[in-house]
Amino acid sequence: MGRKVQHNVIVSPELLSQVNPENIELGKDFIDYLRSIDRAGSTLEAYEHDLNIFWVYLLQYCHNKFFIDLSKREISKYQSHCLTEWKWSPARMRRVKSTLSSLSNYVENMLDDEYENFRPIIRKIENPVNEKVLTKTVFEDEQLKQLLDSLVEKGKYDQACMLSLAINSGRRKSELPRFKVSYFNDENIIYGSLYKTPEEVKTKGRGSRGKMLTLYVLAKPFKPYLDLWMNYRKENGIESEWLFPKKVNGEYIDEPMDSKTLDSWAETFTNIVGADFYWHSLRHFFTSSCSRSGLPDDVIQMLIGWSSLDMVSVYKDISADEKFEKYFSVGEIKKQEQKSLSDL
Repeated sequence: MGRKVQHNVIVSPELLSQVNPENIELGKDFIDYLRSIDRAGSTLEAYEHDLNIFWVYLLQYCHNKFFIDLSKREISKYQSHCLTEWKWSPARMRRVKSTLSSLSNYVENMLDDEYENFRPIIRKIENPVNEKVLTKTVFEDEQLKQLLDSLVEKGKYDQACMLSLAINSGRRKSELPRFKVSYFNDENIIYGSLYKTPEEVKTKGRGSRGKMLTLYVLAKPFKPYLDLWMNYRKENGIESEWLFPKKVNGEYIDEPMDSKTLDSWAETFTNIVGADFYWHSLRHFFTSSCSRSGLPDDVIQMLIGWSSLDMVSVYKDISADEKFEKYFSVGEIKKQEQKSLSDL
């Protein structure tokens, strides 16, 4: 089965309108402060979401108590409620507690003149035990080829193109929708092998801008699926600068696709291949494929944009026996031939 997240409808505009105004104001000041120090927009949205849930909980179960006045017992009961009643995972609970801990630090360090007796108690509540780590999915070439064939056969050219893009670039889920149609003109092909984005693209990183990188895509294996999708777009009048535009109420708009669509596709892919599909597994697949094709680790590092060479080893899903087979034969050590990008 695919990775699933427990969703609960906890917050509503009606409930938020009843929340203690002091909590609303404190949360707003906290978010404004984070914005002023250039925290990423996604971080601000996550913090605001976590706080709204907490404010509603206080409304319903703690007499709408002000955050400053909460006790350790009340925080502990909140954690218990989240885990037992809302069925949150330990990982999600730790993330939400991190938000509350950051808010506590903000009060302690920035509002100490207003709340001299405030004590940051969140960190004193022990975190829930980690849940068992899911088995990592390591895809074989044939599995992904069959998945691509199945999508094409069903006319799901957008899904096939997105899947191929991930396979042949190693980009994260959040980065895949940020590719533009203009990136895939012939003049952006270098060495006859790689699409190179003509501008830097926002990737994961601290701050609102994230880490800006030039991105690369293996051209030869990707182009057939790109052509299928672009032909479909032309035939159906889908116009957008984004390679994968967002679809709202059955109509495409000129905005990049959101992550919810990719999550939905991941569930579809899981059902087709019969294995837990998640987009990050293809980052491992790309790294491993490049290594098997003979690319040096420092070249793989530059392709993906890692700052540390050590990350290549982290993402290579290649066993010791497979490595030995590459270099050893009966009575000798095999001579290795350096391969080029065009061999991929």
